Amino acid sequence: MKKKASVISKLYLVFIFVFLYAPIAVMMLFSFNSTASTYTFDSFSLHWYREMFNDTAAMQSLKNTVVLAVCTAAAATILGVMAAVGLFNSKNRLYKSAMMNVTNVPMMNPEIVTGISMMLLFVFAGALVRKSDVLGFWTLLVAHVTFALPYVILNVMPKLRQFDMHIYEAAVDLGCKPLKAFFKVVFPEILSGIITGCVMSFTLSMDDFIISYFTNGPSFQTLPIYIFSMTKKRVKPDMFALSTLMFAVILILLILMNVAQNKIERKGKSEER
Repeated sequence: MKKKASVISKLYLVFIFVFLYAPIAVMMLFSFNSTASTYTFDSFSLHWYREMFNDTAAMQSLKNTVVLAVCTAAAATILGVMAAVGLFNSKNRLYKSAMMNVTNVPMMNPEIVTGISMMLLFVFAGALVRKSDVLGFWTLLVAHVTFALPYVILNVMPKLRQFDMHIYEAAVDLGCKPLKAFFKVVFPEILSGIITGCVMSFTLSMDDFIISYFTNGPSFQTLPIYIFSMTKKRVKPDMFALSTLMFAVILILLILMNVAQNKIERKGKSEER
């Protein structure tokens, strides 16, 4: 019975992975198709990759998306670490509990509600300063930081709880300034959580469509919005090539993140010994 249950569980796991990654595998396969067909693979070719790099609008949208994702990851990581440290050091349990619940709201709230509410906020703020074209890069950045920030906080907080704060207090007692003591003692211990939060912020910003759709302006278009505008006609196979490259980059980032986390954890264990 145990062997049969084990086989069934493995088959179920394989089915889940096939269901998740088969569409991506098909997209990657047809990105190398020599024709524009999406149901018949003719022959292997890099034609659509060359077409992708020649598409000025797509490249500009990709550049906008990467710039926005990098800025979002940087801002969310800095603010998230500061917020996590502040909440961790708070002595008021009621305040800490309330703030953690508020932090969870952007993750639990439907994206369409967040997008519409952020759009209304920006338009209202623009009306106060008598500016009609308020939507653009900065509104997108604020919106993306808003939904990415909780992920940084929730990745850093467990690392802070695992850390023995007496070591930090000892460093301060021995004459080290608080800020220097934080970067010398605390920061290396929570670095794996910071890296995870930063990469998650980057990937979430790259992937977001719904919130970006409501908070972007005509002057700044991200790649998901550009691809959505193409669906009214037909998505060309050069978008398969671009999506394949993006998937490869994100996969490499995740692998590097896991490698970096393992190195940090091994270093921490070796130092404890």
